[in-house]
Amino acid sequence: MSKYDKMIEVNRKASEEKVSRARAAIMEMLVDQERISVPVLMKKTGLSRGFFYKNPIIRKEMDHALEQQAGIIDPRRGVIDAAMDKRMELMQKQMEQLKRENMELKKENEKLQKALGKKNLNILKNL
Repeated sequence: MSKYDKMIEVNRKASEEKVSRARAAIMEMLVDQERISVPVLMKKTGLSRGFFYKNPIIRKEMDHALEQQAGIIDPRRGVIDAAMDKRMELMQKQMEQLKRENMELKKENEKLQKALGKKNLNILKNL
């Protein structure tokens, strides 16, 4: 085996090791439900930013992991969702109360319109 072949073999092994390290970090972040980002992966693996963007294997793995994470809930989101649910419930109650009040006002308006009509009719009869 020539020096060139040995150099290529060493580079190939180093590349495989980097890919393996990056995959392991991505999987670990998925399992821990940690948001996957290139800066965090750089810190965890010691690999360069360019590696994560330029390496097609890792880029594909990262994209796939990010798609999976689209469904993972951020811990803060639970608190926000609970607050929004409570607010929606309050708004629903307020809406129902306003609907009832609106119906009562419509009925009262009808009664007053009828009374006004009768009064106007009486005034016309007296002329």
